[in-house]
Amino acid sequence: MPRTMEEFVHPGAVQPSPGFPDAPEHWSPALAEELAADMGIELTDEHWEVIRTLQGAYRDEAEPPLRRLHEALEGRFARQGGMKYLYVIFNGGPIARGCRLAGLTPPPGAIDTSFGSEA
Repeated sequence: MPRTMEEFVHPGAVQPSPGFPDAPEHWSPALAEELAADMGIELTDEHWEVIRTLQGAYRDEAEPPLRRLHEALEGRFARQGGMKYLYVIFNGGPIARGCRLAGLTPPPGAIDTSFGSEA
């Protein structure tokens, strides 16, 4: 039996994960945790906030440019040290790895193995 009007109007539609309103279809926090474990990352509140920030950026624009993602993360984490801090918690690159954990395709230029970024 449908519990909300959305479930009644669109039965069987995939519902967003709680706390992640901008998550792509078929993404879940459990999937992100599994991918993070493969990367050797233990997800903290800061990791989840990066994931939410990236998912929000992709909500606003289907393929946001690398610079826009960089600015969004830099601004959101300015108090902690901005991108410098994010490179510490996301070894291999906050945008490339953050996008992968968020269920998103990193923008061109986010993966630069010569600089140490990994997807």
